[in-house]
Amino acid sequence: MSKDKTVNAASVAATPASHSSEAFASTQAAHAAVGFIEIDEVLTLRRMIVRAPAPKGTVLFLHGFPETLTVWNDIATTLALDYDVHAFDWPGYGQSSRPASERFSYAPRAYAQVLKAYIERAGIDRSKLVIYATDIGALPVLLLALDEPTIARQLIVGDFAPFDRPQYMWENLQNLKAEPTASPTRAHMNKTSDEILQNVHRRGLSPAEQFDLPADVQQDMTRSWSLDGMTSADAFAHYYANFTGDQHYLEANLTRLKTPVKVVWGEKDIYTTSEMGIEFAGKIDAKVDILSGVGHFPHLQNSKQTVEEIRASFR
Repeated sequence: MSKDKTVNAASVAATPASHSSEAFASTQAAHAAVGFIEIDEVLTLRRMIVRAPAPKGTVLFLHGFPETLTVWNDIATTLALDYDVHAFDWPGYGQSSRPASERFSYAPRAYAQVLKAYIERAGIDRSKLVIYATDIGALPVLLLALDEPTIARQLIVGDFAPFDRPQYMWENLQNLKAEPTASPTRAHMNKTSDEILQNVHRRGLSPAEQFDLPADVQQDMTRSWSLDGMTSADAFAHYYANFTGDQHYLEANLTRLKTPVKVVWGEKDIYTTSEMGIEFAGKIDAKVDILSGVGHFPHLQNSKQTVEEIRASFR
């Protein structure tokens, strides 16, 4: 059973960033709430729910590295005029659980099962659900859809690596996949965490296109980088250690992918280039939007575009 307990918002703000807390707080919007939900005996997720007065459906947002659920704050508030909105921190990120890798693999397929459990425990109507998944969130939702084609009415995915294509991926990401380069790359990411958190969203963009993160997003990502003896880079490294096999599995089973998919990609994404998105969309016969002047984080750089993508998926 999931556990949700309500407390004063100010007391939650003072609560240490630990998944052991069962605090439940109202956010600035009267109808928005951030709390915790138990998935199993190992995993507890921090989640955000924004309720609409008369919801036409539900939107579930899945964040990437090194993000937390706070990246969806503004978009969620806007969409909540018409839709219930959910978001959660993946294990290893934000204030969700960070068990040892012996207890949870952090593999894309493990994340797929976390996603399935969340949808079930949250009681979301799949027939009215749109899932928007970016970066590390996209492969898990596609893997889940292979087995459960009715997981959502539509998936919107982008800026990730569905296939094992080194020519389309940033070298450091490739380096995380296997030794002898994985461990040094992971160590370097932990050593340079401040630089990553400050600049990961700016890379590949011209000075005129670069942008700052909202203060609450930056603060939450920073304070949530390290928790319970594991950093977000550690979780990311575990994910990538299992990544190649799950990429191959997806590509080998694309004919089983029956859930409607829309592909959205930043033209200036340097981590996984738009050629990856174009190839993926072509293989599954999906519509693809390549966003001009946009990098790896379309939802942060152009939130209005993200809102429109969501609204269009319900038409």
